[in-house]
Amino acid sequence: MAMAEQEIPLGEDPAPYHEATHDPRRRDFINIAAVSFAGVGAVAIVLPLINQMNPSADVLALSTTEIDISKIAPGQAIKASFRKQPLFVRNLTPKEIAEADAVPLGELRDPQTLEERTKAGKKNWLITLGVCTHLGCVPLGAGEGENKGPFGGYFCPCHGSAYDTAARIRQGPAPKNLTVPEYTFNSDTVVTVG
Repeated sequence: MAMAEQEIPLGEDPAPYHEATHDPRRRDFINIAAVSFAGVGAVAIVLPLINQMNPSADVLALSTTEIDISKIAPGQAIKASFRKQPLFVRNLTPKEIAEADAVPLGELRDPQTLEERTKAGKKNWLITLGVCTHLGCVPLGAGEGENKGPFGGYFCPCHGSAYDTAARIRQGPAPKNLTVPEYTFNSDTVVTVG
């Protein structure tokens, strides 16, 4: 009889001898532990990389602008800054509102009513970005004594775009009205833009 083969007593199952040399429960535990360790390591590496993409505190501070509108008389406008862009806040007179409402929408390149560009109950407050929609110049008309153009709103000195009292494009190469940003009235005298 050859010595290489192990004798198994008669009547006994050979399976226990085979399991003793290869324990599947131990192998499963090692695999699960290795995958878990790799997963924890991946999270530890990826989390700081994703977290560094969040905006910094100074960027978050610039994401909104609070404006006191209590000192803006009817017919006046102010220039402010919102996300490093000029912002125009205008207190329209009843005459300017009537002029804007009298314009037929069919005559407008970018048709919008004054109601669509202002908040309900605050039709006299027009808030727009002060950036011409043609090539990004800053239109005139918000400062005292500046040229408001032939339609009494804003006039872009770069290429001659003229906006009406509702900051809608009426003449020149600009394709769109001045942009109205998101804003809310905190009170009758304070507006938060952004």
